[in-house]
Amino acid sequence: MDLSLSIWNWLLALLPLVVVVVLMLAFRWGGSRAGGMGWFAAVLIAVLFFGAGFDLLAVAQTKAVLLSLDVLLIIWTALLLFNITREAGAIRMIGKALPGLTEDRVMQSLLIGWLMVTFLQGMGGFGVPVAVCAPMLVGLGFTPIQAVAMASMGDGWAVTFGSLATSFQTLIAVTGLSGEELAPLSALLTGISAFPSGLLVAVIGNGWKSLKRAIGPVFILSLVMGTVQYLLATNGIWTLGSTGAGVVGLIVGFLMVRLPRYRNQHTIEALPIEEDEPEGKPRNLWMSLFGYGLLVVLAFGVNLIKPIEDFLSQVKLTLAFPEVVTRFGWVTAAGNGRVINLFAHPGAILFYTCLISLIVYRSIGYLSPGALKRIFKQVVKSGVNSSLGILAMVGVASIMLHSGMTYLLAEGLSASFSRDLYPIIAPFIGALGAFITGSNTNSNVLFAVLQQNSAQLLNLSVPLILAAQTAGASLGSVLAPAKVIVGCSTVGLSGEEGRVMRKLLGYGLITIGSVALVAFIIHMAS
Repeated sequence: MDLSLSIWNWLLALLPLVVVVVLMLAFRWGGSRAGGMGWFAAVLIAVLFFGAGFDLLAVAQTKAVLLSLDVLLIIWTALLLFNITREAGAIRMIGKALPGLTEDRVMQSLLIGWLMVTFLQGMGGFGVPVAVCAPMLVGLGFTPIQAVAMASMGDGWAVTFGSLATSFQTLIAVTGLSGEELAPLSALLTGISAFPSGLLVAVIGNGWKSLKRAIGPVFILSLVMGTVQYLLATNGIWTLGSTGAGVVGLIVGFLMVRLPRYRNQHTIEALPIEEDEPEGKPRNLWMSLFGYGLLVVLAFGVNLIKPIEDFLSQVKLTLAFPEVVTRFGWVTAAGNGRVINLFAHPGAILFYTCLISLIVYRSIGYLSPGALKRIFKQVVKSGVNSSLGILAMVGVASIMLHSGMTYLLAEGLSASFSRDLYPIIAPFIGALGAFITGSNTNSNVLFAVLQQNSAQLLNLSVPLILAAQTAGASLGSVLAPAKVIVGCSTVGLSGEEGRVMRKLLGYGLITIGSVALVAFIIHMAS
């Protein structure tokens, strides 16, 4: 058997993903168990059918551990910060304060599950916005499943130009095209996807009957945020695309809830908040939120103040890996694995925030006796299962990548469609890469050159197809099991990730489909 494209090879390459998805969705397995079985299936298929040897498996798995460490630093410190602020009364205070600003459940959904998430995505990395905002939504009375699904759906549109445009910078790097060539259509497609993303946040939290009430504010806010992101991206400031959009979106959102229409009405009764009244000194809302405010300040400071960034970026962790080749000739070039910037890493920023927050909260009497023990107990309880799931899922992705399975899946999809239909399928190829790896950035690494070559062969607009690639990957990343695990870990849903995925998949296909439709319309009009 060789590594040529055939239906048999394609189905074999797909099988590890099928195992994970079926076990999580149909059998309701948690991410760690389903990921473990998916990993076992990936190893067997890679060895028996794709010519992987021990050296390839060792390299792939070591890279997976290094990449997982990158993610786990964020998960554990995000969990720590959440539990510190929870002990300080932040979640309960948000639950009390936001209804005072607006009783409208739709606007509450949008403010936290869409606008705040977008703002945090501008600075945060893998899963940070969902890890931070999902507990806030639970504090407002939404169920944990609703909270994770809402924050995930609100996050998707902002990923390409989020994290200081890491995914977009990757697109530039791997394709050799300039940011000026790629920015207009990339910003347009991701900006348009903000509209269905916002609508679905409202629907997940409040049901389809809320659609009529949500459509007005979502249209205004998505137009504002999409326009800001477009202007920043097309004027060379794409690193602040999502951050700027989130800031302006929050300002407009808070102004909007001052209107009588959104201030005093609500479409659905709030669920009772089960958070216990914190012991000790009465809490002030803004002091309770000190931890999250400090996170914003430190994230901006580290990422935007060059001397600070340079000082903290002196120590980096990475490993050099040799070239590995399968028996059928699939080559993974030698090179470094994931580079972890130890002291400027998002996890490090979260850790600094945790330390300072602990000192401040303790000094003002917001932490009651036994708080540290309760905090660490909750962190360990939530973090262990999620960490095992991440290790397994990233292992699956790495083995599939190094054995050629991931490339074969994309090649099969791209070869199955005509020139006029390819703009429709391009976002789904991007989403597939993000679903496998959990990352818009990694999807662009895997598939951007393939999409570029396909566009050239089919005489299509290369910037359009690459925009569809990164927009699809942006939206698809929130459906990835690895990211769902991150969100579930902060709201007590470890082991229940399959329930969240069932809720997300259908909605996610709507947002990706909207990008596909717009890409097709642009292609037909050109």
